[in-house]
Amino acid sequence: MAQDKQNEAKIASMDENKENVSDPGVGLEILQIIKDSQQQHGLRHGDYQRYRYLLLVLMEAERSWSYAMQLKQEANTEPRKRFHLMSRLRKAAKHGQKLEKLCESPSIDAKTKLEAQAYTAYLTGMVEFELQEWKPAMEAFNKCKTIYEKLASAFTEELAVLYHQRVEEISPNIRYCAYNIGDQNAINDLMQMRLIGGGGNMMAEKLEALITQTRAKQAATMSEVEWRGRTLPVKIDKARIFLLGLADNEAAIAQASNEDTKEHLYETLLSECRDTIQAVREELKAEKQRERGPDADTGKVSNLQFLHSYLSYIKLCTVVKRNESMAHTLQAKLKDPHNDENKRGPKPQDLIRLYEIILQSLAELSTLQGLEEDHTFQKEMALKTLVYKAYRCFFIAQSYVLVKKWSEALVLYERVLKYAKEVQSKAKSIGDKELPDVQELIAEVNAEKYSLQAAAILDTEEVNESPAERPVKDNTPLCDRLETFRLDPALVGKQPNLVHFPPGFQPIPCKPLFFDLALNHVAFPPLDDKVEQKGKGGLTGYIKGIFGFGS
Repeated sequence: MAQDKQNEAKIASMDENKENVSDPGVGLEILQIIKDSQQQHGLRHGDYQRYRYLLLVLMEAERSWSYAMQLKQEANTEPRKRFHLMSRLRKAAKHGQKLEKLCESPSIDAKTKLEAQAYTAYLTGMVEFELQEWKPAMEAFNKCKTIYEKLASAFTEELAVLYHQRVEEISPNIRYCAYNIGDQNAINDLMQMRLIGGGGNMMAEKLEALITQTRAKQAATMSEVEWRGRTLPVKIDKARIFLLGLADNEAAIAQASNEDTKEHLYETLLSECRDTIQAVREELKAEKQRERGPDADTGKVSNLQFLHSYLSYIKLCTVVKRNESMAHTLQAKLKDPHNDENKRGPKPQDLIRLYEIILQSLAELSTLQGLEEDHTFQKEMALKTLVYKAYRCFFIAQSYVLVKKWSEALVLYERVLKYAKEVQSKAKSIGDKELPDVQELIAEVNAEKYSLQAAAILDTEEVNESPAERPVKDNTPLCDRLETFRLDPALVGKQPNLVHFPPGFQPIPCKPLFFDLALNHVAFPPLDDKVEQKGKGGLTGYIKGIFGFGS
């Protein structure tokens, strides 16, 4: 009875505080979960043994595995948690082995037995992988992969999707183990897997570290690089590693399957490039301090300074390519007629900003040290500047079209055509293959010009309507235009413009002020005879005054 009363009190308290609780915390629909689990795992047919053993052990294994994955994330900043991580992984593998043993019962179907074996192999492989026991880990992962592939081929397409997903998850682990065992060809497969994001975030970190380590080994054989007809010795290890992986990074960007992956690869490349430039800049400062003297400034660009210019060139060109890629994506969305009006879509101003960044990068490229006298390079930069000026001018014109400034937009379209034709006339002499084609831009400008002229004519017809039909666009109040009838929707709105408010100031007469100027010139009569003469009469006069004789 006492326990029942306590429960009733808890329920009543929970009902009273239900609306006042802002953060209910972690919830669990216990009755619903156990009923669903009982129906799905044997109790529908009275099979209590299946529900009692198999599901319980599976959940214990999943609980230990999920805790281990949480510790793996935290171990990046707290290395001591790695010991606890290994303990939980071993416990998960032990529960998996117990599940596999339970599934050896004759009452268990063949599919469940195979899945239990694959699950145990996966957990065992995870333990060996974290222990860096590459061969046992690879054997366990291969066993898991083989079983899931066989199951995928034997069942329906819906179940096959789950099996194939698990195979894709463990494939990077298998190739990583193969590389560490000694398979040098596995590095190419790992780099391809990095492009598609296989293996999850944790495996991606291992892939990046492995690729960096591989490049560091290959960088020992790299001693020089050639650029703009000049051979440069590369003695800084960070610069060697970056330049060695530059071609792979550019190829990865070209093969990226979607814009998010491409943007991530661009950011990674730019980050590596900035770090490399900083390392070269520090070495350049040290070199200048060593060579400080009367003959230090010879006017010739040193190899280290030219290497710095080369790395800056790579960085700025990458910025140009990234912003150009983003501009193409936004331009496609801008032309898409199925854009959701409720969501903020791209605007011409967004593209204008991207092309301004490109033009700024091209201006920095033209000022790189050591390339001032390279006339071919300067011509290439000047021509690319014209191309991107044309694109920027085009989107500025489109922004004017949106606000119905037809004349300004038409002038800008003419300027776009001027830039584009100048590019076409100069491009033949330079022959730059990376130069964007402006022929499509010219065709688009010509089409936009016709649309603009039609819209301007329609807008002019609206302006030429009768005064009674034309809406009022000035701020003249109604009291000043009573003689003229005009259609003014604002008069029936919430803020009708009826009179001047507040009213203006008007001049009024001022109250007069009087000043007594004659007072200073008036001569008053003497009053000496009226003033009482004190000190005359002495004691006699005083006595007379007392008794009244003097009055």
